[in-house]
Amino acid sequence: MNEDERFMARALELARTHLGKTSPNPSVGCVIVAGGAIVGEGVTGVGGRPHAEEIALKAAGEKANGATAYVTLEPCNARSAGALSCSQLLVEAGVRRVVVACEDPHPLAAHGVSRLGAAGVEVMLGVGRTEAEALNAGFFKVIATGRPWLAIDGDASRYDGEFDLKRDETYEGALERLAKAGATRIHVRPGTPLAAQLSARGLVDEDHS
Repeated sequence: MNEDERFMARALELARTHLGKTSPNPSVGCVIVAGGAIVGEGVTGVGGRPHAEEIALKAAGEKANGATAYVTLEPCNARSAGALSCSQLLVEAGVRRVVVACEDPHPLAAHGVSRLGAAGVEVMLGVGRTEAEALNAGFFKVIATGRPWLAIDGDASRYDGEFDLKRDETYEGALERLAKAGATRIHVRPGTPLAAQLSARGLVDEDHS
């Protein structure tokens, strides 16, 4: 494992700690490294704010100038609230290099890598991609299909919701309702009629029963 892989592994470890707690945003980990040592780190806050990069940059302070940032998802290029984007914050902090695990497909937040490159920041993309894409599977699925990632799992701690079916609602309609409410990763308990019916319809993405 080289240095980039080692620090990205730490960023991924951070992201896992808030998995299922940051809806509607993905759980992202960020590590700031200067002189071969971690000087700041962060993970997306519960409820989706603040972003991981904001927390890590605040922790690093002036040490972020000339440093390398390791981020599990492409830093956002725009913010719906009108605040500075994470790519802008990294540039303004003087970060010299950004290592990104995978791209952000969100139509508003995408293209942070392009912004960083245009500002003269060196960008490396794809370190830890497989792990990051698995971590962000729910976020990606909502963007692509309008439905959250659904798992059969008795452990609710990794999910931001539990599947429920309202009267006169289709299974597909229930998934779309949950996605619109902000859920990206939901679960249904194993051994239940709901789990069997969802599985039979091919709507289950992961089975931990």
